[in-house]
Amino acid sequence: MSLFGTLRMPRNLVFGAGQRHALPPFAASLGQRALVVTDERLAADPIFAALLDGLARAGLQVRVFDGVIAELPVACIAAAVEAGRVHGADLVIGIGGGSCLDAAKVAALLLSHGGTASDYYGEFRVPGPVLPLICIPTTAGTGSEVTPVAVVTDPDKALKVGIASPHLISHTAICDPELTYSCPPGLTAVSGADALTHAIEAYTTKRRQPGPELVHEHVFLGKNALSDHYALLAISHISAGLKRAYDDGSDSEARGRLMLGATAAGLAFGTAGTAAAHAVQYPVGAMTHTPHGAGVATLMPYVMTFNSGWCAPELAEIGRAMGLVGRGTTEEQAAATVDAVAALFAAIGIPRTLAGLGVEEAQLPQIAEQSMGITRLIKNNPRPIDDASMMDLVRAAFTGDRMRLRSTDKADRP
Repeated sequence: MSLFGTLRMPRNLVFGAGQRHALPPFAASLGQRALVVTDERLAADPIFAALLDGLARAGLQVRVFDGVIAELPVACIAAAVEAGRVHGADLVIGIGGGSCLDAAKVAALLLSHGGTASDYYGEFRVPGPVLPLICIPTTAGTGSEVTPVAVVTDPDKALKVGIASPHLISHTAICDPELTYSCPPGLTAVSGADALTHAIEAYTTKRRQPGPELVHEHVFLGKNALSDHYALLAISHISAGLKRAYDDGSDSEARGRLMLGATAAGLAFGTAGTAAAHAVQYPVGAMTHTPHGAGVATLMPYVMTFNSGWCAPELAEIGRAMGLVGRGTTEEQAAATVDAVAALFAAIGIPRTLAGLGVEEAQLPQIAEQSMGITRLIKNNPRPIDDASMMDLVRAAFTGDRMRLRSTDKADRP
């Protein structure tokens, strides 16, 4: 196999405790009238006020939009865009969790190119550069500060929908783990679990033939040498820091490792993409209104088992990044990795089954059908999926029977 690698990433990426104070010079170099996109809770935080003071001292005129709400309905984005238009914004700064950062991305897009969010659903629909964008995460989870995708909730589709384009990558990402110290245990858990699923799926995505057209035909182009590096880096740091940060939010080392891991996971999946766990979570999240991170983490051990015949060496390598001592065959090491991931998620309160998320058995056929429709994710899965195998996957995730997936995997593997 010839080496091939690519990364889609910000021009500037700054990580470290206290680095939020680097914001004003970056902002002043990009614009004069900043739209700051956040939520109501963060807008009342003294740390946020200090960031605004720094921007004012740097000579920027600032308009704060604090109307971002969870799951990011498109109406919320329209209000942010109107605020930016009235202000005459020439720069957008997103501060907050994944919904705030995604809202900032889409606002920068619509302020530049007009229309509505639905005009840009899918891949490569953004026609050109957007307003300069700075992203500052306050949770260690989505990695949105470094990725080329924004996810919104469209009531007409009853599902979350993605806008994916390299033009959505922030100009500058500033990742300060001190901003996560106040995250409660539940948010720490679902955010960190989301990040770990990003890294695992990025490392196990389908590898495509690296022709010169690949980077132009796919925003998420599959497993490659550079995304692999960041995926394993992420897995190492997240697996070491997640339970510690969940148990003790004041553990600064754990908080730092968790945020570094989340950002590295964003770099990995922002190029490689994610796969079946994220595809199934789209309809599950719409039905249950549970946090995205809880859904993908619930699904991840089942998807890993489902895929194990197609990526056992990669699963074994993930286990080594988690600190497991590799013993036995590659297949046995892969199975031990899945067990370790399931145990970590259980230890931080992630439900073990879809039933635990509130899914009803009668909803399984609809979940399977809608999951198959998320083609940009399904095409990344290392094991080919058809309607019947998708139904096997969601039923196993509902009942908790991972062994069932091992038997179907053995029957179908190449």
